Amino acid sequence: MRNITLLAASLVLLSGCAGDYSFQSNLSGKAIDDYFKAGDVTLYTRDQAPNGLFERVKMVAGESCQLEANSPPATMAEARTELRRQAADVGANGVMLNNCVTFTNEAEGCVSRIQCLGQAIKVQPQED
Repeated sequence: MRNITLLAASLVLLSGCAGDYSFQSNLSGKAIDDYFKAGDVTLYTRDQAPNGLFERVKMVAGESCQLEANSPPATMAEARTELRRQAADVGANGVMLNNCVTFTNEAEGCVSRIQCLGQAIKVQPQED
């Protein structure tokens, strides 16, 4: 009998938590898609060319910028990720990295800056 009373009391308490609640977020589906689209683009280096046929689409650039002295420094990884995002924006599924340059002096509003250039490409799928 004691267990039934505890169970009933628990259900009453939990039912007070149930309600018509809505969830608001500052994230949109487009923002999430934009964040993850770089994952659909393969980065190729000079040592690793794509296998098979590919079509050149457009030259693209990616940049990492440290805005203030107390902000995280610019990183090569962030610049390459931005390069892949730019390639995805032009419909490419790959990018051939040409060069990355590290700027050591403050310029263009950045305390430190890394810029990567590459060729956006569409790689044809391999047939089995």
